[in-house]
Amino acid sequence: MTSHATEEPEYKVTGQFGDIEIREYAAYTVAEVLVAGSAEEAGNAAFPILASYIFGNNVGASKFAMTAPVTQTAAPVKLAMTAPVMQQAAAGGFLVQFVLPRGVTLAAAPRPLDARVGLREMPPRRVAAIRYSGFWSKANYREHHAKLLDGLQRAGLVASGDAVYARYNAPFTPWFMRRNEIWLPLGAAP
Repeated sequence: MTSHATEEPEYKVTGQFGDIEIREYAAYTVAEVLVAGSAEEAGNAAFPILASYIFGNNVGASKFAMTAPVTQTAAPVKLAMTAPVMQQAAAGGFLVQFVLPRGVTLAAAPRPLDARVGLREMPPRRVAAIRYSGFWSKANYREHHAKLLDGLQRAGLVASGDAVYARYNAPFTPWFMRRNEIWLPLGAAP
């Protein structure tokens, strides 16, 4: 299944230079979990926890369609989420998020039965994004992250937060058909 058939958060492209897009995302809701370990291990550790939530492990046993992307970023020092266990999370590990379908708000999302799962509304935001294919490898990530930073510098833009790694395809998708992205938050539009 390609990402084109899978629902994604709404955004509009407000600028483009080379392989980099400047995007403005509308608000959307996520289910998220903090996992320990390396960047390479984080997605595998988080996926079954988050999949369980969207497949009915929640109050009311509501089920949701899979959306894209699955995002991952280095864990912040403190997280403000609905899961009490997450509120005390210290830096270390990775925060992995599933985007919930459009129309599922923080107020309407069913409460997770697994205390490791938190819910959060992502506010509207502006990001610089670079898209690439290939394996989910550290080398591929580093190469494209460096291209993104170089492109921002050349454009006179400055990132205002940590990089977000976005994966759009299932692990069984052939490497040459995979859609990967790196997002860097930007300040408000000039």
